[in-house]
Amino acid sequence: MNDSNTPIIIGCDHAAYPLKEKVKDYLIGKGIDVEDVGTNSEKSVDYPDFGKKVASMVSNGNFKRGILICGTGIGMSMVANKFSHVRAALCTEPFSAEMSRRHNDSNILVMGGRMTGETLALEIVRVWLETPFDGGRHQARLKKFDTIDS
Repeated sequence: MNDSNTPIIIGCDHAAYPLKEKVKDYLIGKGIDVEDVGTNSEKSVDYPDFGKKVASMVSNGNFKRGILICGTGIGMSMVANKFSHVRAALCTEPFSAEMSRRHNDSNILVMGGRMTGETLALEIVRVWLETPFDGGRHQARLKKFDTIDS
């Protein structure tokens, strides 16, 4: 199923604020409803605060998909993947975005605002939004996520 028009929750830290604004504008331009949980400036903040906001809303089912952006994307992906039912994927190019959807049904896209230029980031977002989950043998693998003790 292609759910590229599903509402998206988005968050970032100060290092990724400019890129988050570009991604948000792109999503809105595609007719996608966006819930922006901040940050709303380049003033220094702690990325876990924003990672938690997005990941918790995806984890509890309030949003099917989210996007997180910090300086490298590493911290946000670590925070997000602590939440049950979250499959956050740090993507650095379109192929990883495609495969994170096709094989892993990723529900949070993570990018690095200091690592990824605007044009590449928007292409990553486009591919991630438009790529469906393949299901099949990959669904059986995802079920094993639920049996992993944290």
